[in-house]
Amino acid sequence: MSERKPVLLRLDPAVHEALARWAADDLRSLNAHIELLLRQALAKAGRAPRGAGPLPKRGRPAKGE
Repeated sequence: MSERKPVLLRLDPAVHEALARWAADDLRSLNAHIELLLRQALAKAGRAPRGAGPLPKRGRPAKGE
């Protein structure tokens, strides 16, 4: 998988808090949840990139990885 791109994102504090709660409810980091939502929005709009890698697996890496 290629290197991930860092992005600075400015959010309204209430939006940030709502996203953080949603991410925690789904046991995801805020960053992973935002990426999931963006990918879903791209797919729904018919704009999903063909060369995008899969989302990283959730949770801790298995022993031996």
